[in-house]
Amino acid sequence: MATAALADEDGSPKKTKQGGFKTMPFILANEICDRFATAGFNANMITYLTQQLHLPLVEASNLLTNFNGTAAFTPVLGAIIADSCAGRFWTIAGGGALYQLGMLGLVVSALVPALRPASCSAGAGAGATATACQRAGAGQLAMLYVSLLLTALGGGGIRPCVVAFGADQFALRGTGRRPGGDQKWSYFNLYFFSMGLAVLLALTVVVYIQENVGWGWGFGIPAIAMFVSVLSFVVGYPLYVKVKPEGSPFKRLLQVLVAAFKKRKESVPEDVGLLYQNKELDAAIAADGRLLHTDQLRFLDRAAVLTTGDVVSDSGEPDLWRVSTVHRVEELKSIVRMLPLWAASITLVAAASHNFTFAIQQARTMDRHLTPRFQIPPATMIIFTTLTMLVSLALYDRVFVPVARRYTGRRSGVTYFQRMGAGFAVSVLGVMAGALVESRRRRVAREHGLVDSPGAVVPISVFWLVPQYALHGMSDALSTVGHMEFLYDQSPESMRSSAAALFWVAGSLGNYLGTVLVTVVQSATRGVWLQDNINKGRLDYYYWLVTFLLVLNLFYYIVCFHFYTLKTFEVDAGRTNGGEEQVGERQAEAAEPCHVQVASF
Repeated sequence: MATAALADEDGSPKKTKQGGFKTMPFILANEICDRFATAGFNANMITYLTQQLHLPLVEASNLLTNFNGTAAFTPVLGAIIADSCAGRFWTIAGGGALYQLGMLGLVVSALVPALRPASCSAGAGAGATATACQRAGAGQLAMLYVSLLLTALGGGGIRPCVVAFGADQFALRGTGRRPGGDQKWSYFNLYFFSMGLAVLLALTVVVYIQENVGWGWGFGIPAIAMFVSVLSFVVGYPLYVKVKPEGSPFKRLLQVLVAAFKKRKESVPEDVGLLYQNKELDAAIAADGRLLHTDQLRFLDRAAVLTTGDVVSDSGEPDLWRVSTVHRVEELKSIVRMLPLWAASITLVAAASHNFTFAIQQARTMDRHLTPRFQIPPATMIIFTTLTMLVSLALYDRVFVPVARRYTGRRSGVTYFQRMGAGFAVSVLGVMAGALVESRRRRVAREHGLVDSPGAVVPISVFWLVPQYALHGMSDALSTVGHMEFLYDQSPESMRSSAAALFWVAGSLGNYLGTVLVTVVQSATRGVWLQDNINKGRLDYYYWLVTFLLVLNLFYYIVCFHFYTLKTFEVDAGRTNGGEEQVGERQAEAAEPCHVQVASF
């Protein structure tokens, strides 16, 4: 069991009962309910907007796009607040409260007749057409907008912080242990498993209740769950390891850039020991150890060159807009080095986003019958991605890791670099499977003379689509978890919430990239590849194009990985049994220490 390491009055380390797996029910309950609510809303919100508020399809679609875009970028705001002043605990608690208010607003709008337009049958008679339905008024839409905005802001407080806050519970601060501890890799698996389980539950139970019971209960059940989660999270306060924020990390990064620019004509000494160091100044932002100098991005080292006027004569304190410590320079270097590897995940998200669009259109044209009287809804096929991800995470944690550990000697089995690379490779196979199945589906449609009958059912089972959904789920279990662990582990200690926010930004940019790719292909092929009648289009060609892009992305990731330099930090191991102070070096890399400077598989 991990415990938090603090210090007694005499400076000797002591252990408390804070942290460890006992905090997970409180922490994961908050995130599970967030994902449960978000997935439940997004999966069927288009139905609520068009059938309950009577918005035109295009307007409803744009509203959801704007909402999803806002919700994807609010984690950046939440991360800044957490790392700068509020801390992760209070940011999560505040985010949960805002989310709760937004959900209550949606419940009220679904229950109070005055907050939604009259139904078509009541307002225009039983034979009314869709165009005769009364559209939601300005006041009714204002209630919706405010509710959605509150959920977006609340999610922005929860998502970037909960994963880093959970990993903090396994950190042995001040003991020389690597941030996150040996159990951190298992925590990330547990985190994403719980999140996938919540999504699966939402796609089945919540959507069914919304369609068959009512929107009041459909929104009310997630709202009740969120209330319980916020309450349980706050109740766990005494058990948590809480990392104190030490001011805005972005201000420090800006100070490094300004100092480096002011000294752009200065020469960097060959002896890096001459660069400015200040252990006391960095103590609050380097509890796990000060970052050591690296040879990359040497032009930033000018910020640590000490010159006349860098120290304020009255106080003796350095002017941080003129000089920065090596640790602060390396914080900026760490962020810059992470960005190329982080960007590799954007293409992966773009490829997976098509499971919610084109793959559903494929399923709609195929034989979806389980029994003569029951057929699977097209959108339900996404469940196979979630199920595969859950099974893959369980097998990875309980089967693969113990076996791999025998050969690698790592407690985590393999590095998160290897895990991400495997996920990128599996995603290539997923899109390739989609291309092969689409070629077969078109061939069957042509053989049965259904090319010009887009509404006809092609006599081919919808379960041919399961491999592509399953491969995307396996890819998520590998690359998504590895990506989050990479961001947490390689980011500066004081910026872990901000680094986690990058995970959600990558998802947002990936979806936007998917939209751009579709637009470009539609324009370049003059609408031949992507048609409303997919029997006449060449969706398989589009899938092959995405496969090619994913192969390029895999090579891009390997190249970036080859040149990536791991962050190396100095560890104050405290006092030994003999009472002597020990200082050493340590590298954070893929859940185990490794004594090399350049990342390697």
